[in-house]
Order: sequence, then structure tokens, then C-alpha cells
Amino acid sequence: MSNTKVNFGSVEFKNPVITASGTFGFGREYNEIFDISSLGGISTKGLTLNKRKGNKGMRVWETPSGMMNSVGLENPGVEDFINKEVPFLQDLNTNIIANIGGSTLDEYIEAVERISKEKVDMIELNISCPNVKEGGMAFGIKTDTARNIVREIRKVTNLPLIIKLSPNAEDIVAIAKACEEEGADGISLVNTFKGLAIDIDKRRPVFDNVYAGLSGPAIKPMALRMVNEVYKQVSIPIMGMGGIMNWKDAIEFMMAGSTCIQVGTANFINPKVSLEIVKGIENFMDRENIKSLEEIIGII
Repeated sequence: MSNTKVNFGSVEFKNPVITASGTFGFGREYNEIFDISSLGGISTKGLTLNKRKGNKGMRVWETPSGMMNSVGLENPGVEDFINKEVPFLQDLNTNIIANIGGSTLDEYIEAVERISKEKVDMIELNISCPNVKEGGMAFGIKTDTARNIVREIRKVTNLPLIIKLSPNAEDIVAIAKACEEEGADGISLVNTFKGLAIDIDKRRPVFDNVYAGLSGPAIKPMALRMVNEVYKQVSIPIMGMGGIMNWKDAIEFMMAGSTCIQVGTANFINPKVSLEIVKGIENFMDRENIKSLEEIIGII
């Protein structure tokens, strides 16, 4: 059988398939369906320093070839995660990636400091969150603000640090390069695209926040393009995501430059899809006589 192991910087993954933040909870429910230790890793539900209730009103809306969400980072907070979820996650034979968000730089720093004392393998910093001190503009939209938050977070953790980028950024390649220059160990992209849904009967937006995040297969070509653009300009590894529904999509992302891939929206359609993607990659490697995935990463 082919060797599906990949090295994402200093961290070894048994296979490149990771479940994306916000689509897999903390793994408990999915572990009742299949052994989630079979996966390369799990990116946790997005965590903030303090508990958040999330957004009011409609939270999820189906669209052609995708879905929109406005959950608002509902989560139990870092302390509750450490007390209730970390013991379960530590018993799994897979890499645990703690996804961290925040509304201010201080919140990010304190959350990362707390998480860094626990037995997690990596931190995925979600800089798509709105910066309340800067009028609500996301930390990751402009290069200067992205650079600053990575610089400050790098000072407070020795864990491998992945920066999750928003496709709505002014220049995603420039931001990725700035993250690398400030000490990031990897990049994950893309997060959801900003979209709008309208309820024509109510004559108003579907979501209370008006705009919401679009994910699913509709965004795949754009996500692939961004992964490839960033891959050409940085030397740190990439976790690619955006509309991956099957093993063929996963291979495309790897050929575009992703060392690992994350599966998100597809989990809601088929709870076992991540496991099926692992097996599909194995079969593809055997059929094509590929000994190591390094042979195809960025091959295009």
C-alpha cells in the first residue's frame, strides 16, 4: 500500500485529510459513525477566549452548489474546551489543530497563551474575524493588520502556527507572504466567500447580518486558483480547502500546491466523506504507482 504520510513543517500527518473547523464540532458525534483516528487531523470548532452564543436569526442557507452560514462563532470558550474536550481529543490517534478566533488582539493573545499550555499539535489562527477596535474590518483583510497579529501571536506560542486566510482579502498573496515573514509555519486557505441571500417573500436579506459566508463546490475553482497563487510565492506549506467533495477534488488541491487538505461542507452531506477521501487517495496512489504524495504536491 502507498505511503500517505505527509510532513506539514515539523508535524507529520498519517494522511493529508483534515476536517475543517466549524463542520466537525470537536469530533465526538462523528466518532460514533466512524473511527476519526483514521484521519490525518481535526481542526476544532472555532474557539474564542470567552463563550459566545453566536448570531441570531437564520444561520444556514442552502444555495446552488453550496451553502451559506452566519453562525457567528458560537462556541463554549477556551476554558470549557480545555476542561471538557481536550481529554477526549488527546485519546485520539490523530493530530489536533485548535482553531482560534477573536474580536481584539488581546483576546487572540490570551486564548493562544491558554491553548498553548495544552496537548494540541497545532494552532490555526482564523484572522477572518472582525476587529471591533478597527470598525469591524476583519484582521485578515489588509496586509498590515494581518502582519501585526501574526507577529504578536508568534511571540506567545511555540506551537506550529497556521494562519487561515480569507478569500475576501485585498491581496491574498501579499498577506500570505507577510504571514510567512512574521513566523507562520503554514497557511490554510480559503475561508468562506462573502455572499448575499434574499428572501423575496419577506423582501429582506435571509441573514440578520445581511452578508454571510459561502462554501461548498461553488467556490472550488476560485479556491484552487488562490492556493496555486500562494503556493508559487511562499515556502511554508499550505492546507487547501474550498468545495472539496471527494478524493478527486483533494488530489486537485494537492496538485495545485496543498500539502494537506481540509474537508468542510461535504461533512454535512456525507458524514463519512473524509474517510472515503482517504481511501480514494490511497487507491489513486496505488493505481498511478505514486510512492509518496510529495511527487504530486504542486505538480501543475
